[in-house]
Amino acid sequence: MNATPFRWALLLLTVGLLVVCLGTAAGSQGWQFEAFMGWLAGCHAGCEAVSHQIVWDIRLPRSLGAWLGGALLGLAGAVAQGLFRNPLADPYLLGSASGASLGVGVSLSLWGGSAWAMSGWLGLGLTGAAFVGAVLAVVLTLLLARGVQQTLRLLLAGVVVGVVLGAVTSLISLLQPQVLQAMQGFMLGSTAFVSWSACWTMAAVLALCLACSWVFARVLDALSLGEATAQSLGVPLPLARIVLVGVISLATAAAVAHIGLVAFVGLAAPHLVRSLVRCTHAWRLFLSALMGGALLVLADVMARVMMAPQELPVGVLTAVLGGGYLLWRVYRDADTGARS
Repeated sequence: MNATPFRWALLLLTVGLLVVCLGTAAGSQGWQFEAFMGWLAGCHAGCEAVSHQIVWDIRLPRSLGAWLGGALLGLAGAVAQGLFRNPLADPYLLGSASGASLGVGVSLSLWGGSAWAMSGWLGLGLTGAAFVGAVLAVVLTLLLARGVQQTLRLLLAGVVVGVVLGAVTSLISLLQPQVLQAMQGFMLGSTAFVSWSACWTMAAVLALCLACSWVFARVLDALSLGEATAQSLGVPLPLARIVLVGVISLATAAAVAHIGLVAFVGLAAPHLVRSLVRCTHAWRLFLSALMGGALLVLADVMARVMMAPQELPVGVLTAVLGGGYLLWRVYRDADTGARS
C-alpha cells in the first residue's frame, strides 16, 4: 500500500469530520456554539430538547448532506476526467444539470408549490423531479451518441443536450416568471433543505458508485496511456464505458437532486488531488470524493457565517472560489511553461 495517498485520505477524512462539526455550530446568526455544546453537555431538560432539535434535526443533516453531495460530485468529476481523458471534464458534461433544472421547472410550472407537487414524483417532490430530469437527460445524450463507444460523439451529444434543455428551461421561466423566482434556490445551490432521508440516499449512492468505479479503476489507468494502448492491453473498454457513464450519471443526479446546481466542486476536487499526490485512479477516485466533500461542507459553513444573518447561496461561493483556483492554476502553469 502506498503510504502517501493513505495519509492524504486520513487527513481529508479528519478535515471533513472537523468541518462537519463546525457546521453544527454555524447558525442563522453566525457562530452559535451554545446549541451544540448544550446538546453535548446535556443541560436542563428544556435546553437539551431545544439543542437536540437544532443540532440533530437541522444542522447535522445539513452538514452531512453537504459533505455527501460534495463527495458525489468529486467522484463524478474524477471519473469523467479519467474516462474522457480531459482535465476540463466535469460531472455536468452529459447534460444532467440542464435536465435537473428542466425537471424542476416543469414541476413548478405545472403544479407550483402545491402540496400535491411537493409529495408527487414518487414522494420526493422537487427532488424527485430533479432526479428524473437528470436521468432522462443522460438517457437522451446516450441515444443521440448511439451508445458510449465513441467518446467524442458522447461529449458533443452531452453539450447539445445541455444547451437545448437549458434553453427550454429559460423559455419556461420567460413564459411563467414566478417559476424563475421559485427555482432560484435550486439554480444557485442550497443545502438548507437536506434531511436525514436525503443523507441516507446520498450515502447509499456514494457507496455504490465508489464500488463500481473502483472495480474499473485499472481501466482508467490504461486509458490514461491512450485508447489504442488500452485496447492492446485487453481491458474491457465497452463494459467499462457503460458502467463509468452510469456512475457519473447516478452520482451527479443524486447530488443535484438534493443540493441543487453547485458549480466547480466536481471540476476542482480532482485537480486539487492531482496537485497534492501522484497515485493511480483507485486512490484518485477515493481522494477526489473526500476532497469534494471537504470543499463543499467548508463552502456551506462559510456561506452561513460570512454575511449572517443573511445566507449566501453555496453554489455562488463554490463558483467564485473554485473558478479563482482554476484561473490561478492556469496562470501558474502558463507562467511556468513560459520560463521553461
